[in-house]
Amino acid sequence: MADVAQLAGVSSQTVSRVSNGFPGVTEDTRAQVLAAMRELGYRPNSAARALRRGEFRTLGVITFSLSTMGNIRTLEAIATSAAAHGYAVTLLPVAVPTQDEVNGAFSRLGELAVDAVIVIMEIHLLDAATVSLPPGVQVVVADSDAGDRYTVVDTDQAGGARDAVRHLLDLGHDTVWHLAGPEGSFAAQRRANAWRDTLRAAGRVTPPLVRGDWSAESGYRAGLRLAGDPDCTAVFTANDQMALGLLRALHERGRRVPDDVSVIGFDDIPESASFLPPLTTIHQDFAEVGRLCVEGVLRKMREDGAEHGTTLVPTRLVRRASTARRRT
Repeated sequence: MADVAQLAGVSSQTVSRVSNGFPGVTEDTRAQVLAAMRELGYRPNSAARALRRGEFRTLGVITFSLSTMGNIRTLEAIATSAAAHGYAVTLLPVAVPTQDEVNGAFSRLGELAVDAVIVIMEIHLLDAATVSLPPGVQVVVADSDAGDRYTVVDTDQAGGARDAVRHLLDLGHDTVWHLAGPEGSFAAQRRANAWRDTLRAAGRVTPPLVRGDWSAESGYRAGLRLAGDPDCTAVFTANDQMALGLLRALHERGRRVPDDVSVIGFDDIPESASFLPPLTTIHQDFAEVGRLCVEGVLRKMREDGAEHGTTLVPTRLVRRASTARRRT
């Protein structure tokens, strides 16, 4: 630091302010110091800064699955938002969805240099009676019903599902079939409950629920069954990947979309506009979920807060060519 200060013609305190991103340094001086850092190959010692400032500038992220589009995009958004705040991210994957594995991930937090943790957990494994948190580590949870015990940020799963079902009913369909996600998923449960409640509120018959596992292959298998039912004219799928498999099955069985069957998905993945036909779907704002998770956990760190409750991020209906008015 002294060498950088000498080359830049400033004090060591100014170099410290620049390296730590503190205000009170003019842009010309900041550029001068950064140029000296590059010339000398100087890099601030993060371990020393952590000891001095009492923080590591790192957030831990615990997640069960990286195979679902929602988790991947939420993790990406968390990493982007954390970097904007000057924080790095340490990923702690949970190999299998068991209570022991979740406990193990939380236990490893005590061995790692993290200031706080964000949990992306669809599975109902956040048991307050058995999960032990390292002292002083703040937690925010994405995609959970644990708002009575933690700070939770989630998409408005129920609101999005209601919009999907109402869209199909407004197109003149007598009822709506549902291709749901796996039983252990909070998001799948919320979407299925909203589908059922919306049909009942409209006085419509509720068809038998068909379940998949989020994959396109499970959507294809379910689609082969649904294609054989001539009364099935509208399907709400719990994610876009299963909708992709469903579209293939309907095509193979000669059921035209949307002429014979309207299909709506959930997520609005980037590829959904390129499905054949382009998929009507419910858009989730993963970037906003990630941003709110990071800002929430940083706020809890600053305020040493124990706030609980759930923040819901709104969804929106994206109309494309896979839904149409029912033919009579």
